[in-house]
Amino acid sequence: MSLGEHLVELRKRLFIIAAGVVIAMIGGFVLSEWAIRMMAAPITEIAVERGQALLNFDAVTGAFDLRMKVALTLGIVISSPIWLYQIWAFLVPGLTRKEIGYALGFLLSAVPLFLAGCAAGWLIMPHIVELMVGFTPAEASNFFNAGIYFDFVLKLLLAIGIAFVVPVFLVLLNFVGVLSAATIIKSWRIAVLVIAVFCAISTPAADVISMFLLAIPMIILYFAAYGVAYVHDRRAAKRQAALDAELAL
Repeated sequence: MSLGEHLVELRKRLFIIAAGVVIAMIGGFVLSEWAIRMMAAPITEIAVERGQALLNFDAVTGAFDLRMKVALTLGIVISSPIWLYQIWAFLVPGLTRKEIGYALGFLLSAVPLFLAGCAAGWLIMPHIVELMVGFTPAEASNFFNAGIYFDFVLKLLLAIGIAFVVPVFLVLLNFVGVLSAATIIKSWRIAVLVIAVFCAISTPAADVISMFLLAIPMIILYFAAYGVAYVHDRRAAKRQAALDAELAL
């Protein structure tokens, strides 16, 4: 494909992704009140255990902005099968029958992993909040800015969800011959740097613990993807060597 054709293909994929997310946002808006109540549960528990702990909205439109932000995040999660497939289809256009099978395997693994990552983020989120609040002096009260608090929670969930999916991208690109295991391991320093920057953006600047909680699993998964790709490349090399030997006879 020429550069112009790639740009047209990218525009098409982005339009489908945007349409899927917007439609899913409708359902996300319906669920947003429940989601906000669940995400605020750690604050409620802190209020019971430590005394006064409140969420504050510092703007007239703060509550509405929060509902829209939560709806968008839920829309991204709900529409994950759509945008995950569109990303894969753009990376590997003109799929052969074998590659279509890989794409199906990608969806069947990536979507559950993305949702599992979001669920893992949901499980560790209360512990991170409790840990951070634990540094509050005994004579002080906790007043949380609602926008900052929910922004932290939503970024945490999405970041861990994406972290669970990235290794699947690497493995699938290896299976279709786009990326070799040698390339994956050769770029490990750059990958670690990118992971660190990504985690720093996804978590509050002052929350170093959350950054490491995100970075360590992502680095482990990166090297796990290399391991799978290495095994696949060795098997592919053996099959090619056997085929070459047969043709030489």
